[in-house]
This record gives sequence, structure tokens and C-alpha cells, in this order.
Amino acid sequence: MRQIALIFSFVLLAACAETEGPKTPIDGRWYTEAQVERGRGLYLAHCAVCHAADGSATSDWRKPGPDGHYPPPPLNGSAHTWHHSLALLDDTIANGGEPFGGVMPGFAIVLDASERQAVIAWFQSLWPDEIYDRWLEIDSRDR
Repeated sequence: MRQIALIFSFVLLAACAETEGPKTPIDGRWYTEAQVERGRGLYLAHCAVCHAADGSATSDWRKPGPDGHYPPPPLNGSAHTWHHSLALLDDTIANGGEPFGGVMPGFAIVLDASERQAVIAWFQSLWPDEIYDRWLEIDSRDR
């Protein structure tokens, strides 16, 4: 019976490892294919309602609305998101956007650190290499 349990455990571990996806960073980026795929689902569930499914958000994101708050910025590399380090991106998702004049709620209770990293991986996967490389310089300075 113990042998059957061990065999079942190995088969289960192998199946889980296959569904996680590759664990090698994508083309010199910090994240993996598995993180991007996981982040896509989390993003669609928690972020797309404000930032749009494709990360394009609102076109007039630089202008405060009538309430004085800024609308959600695009996360696809066309706005200022790439100006922020990985730590600041994570902190903004965890604690919200109020310090930046927005109304985004914090997601620390909803998304753990690895889930927030996966969300960042997904929207950074939308960034062209030129934007990602510029972000990488900012991120390395802020460490």
C-alpha cells in the first residue's frame, strides 16, 4: 500500500510540475511563462474592470475627473507604469493608488505577494522591449 501511495505522489508531483509551465525567465526578463499565465487570470479577475482586459485602460488618464481623482492608467507600457520599480508596483497593488491621486483599492488581502508578482509579470509581458529595457534601468537604480 505504501508503494502505491509513493507512486501516486510522484505522479501527482509530475502532473503539477507540468502544469506550472517553464520556470526559466522569458528573454532576459525577470518573470517566467508560468507567472505570465497565472497573472493573466488574476489580472482579468481583479484588474481588468478598471484597467481593461488588454491593459489599455482610459485614454485620458493624465487628467483628473470631476471628482479630482485620476482615472486608471494603462498598464500596457503606454503610460507611466514603467517609471516605477518592481517594489513600488507591488506596493501600489498591495496598498492602493490613493498616494498617487487615484482611487484604486489595495489588494493585499485579496492577492498574496506571489499573485501580485504574477499580475505584474502579465502586464509587463505587454510592454515592448524598448519600454521594458527602460524600466529595467529604473528598477535596478531603485534596489
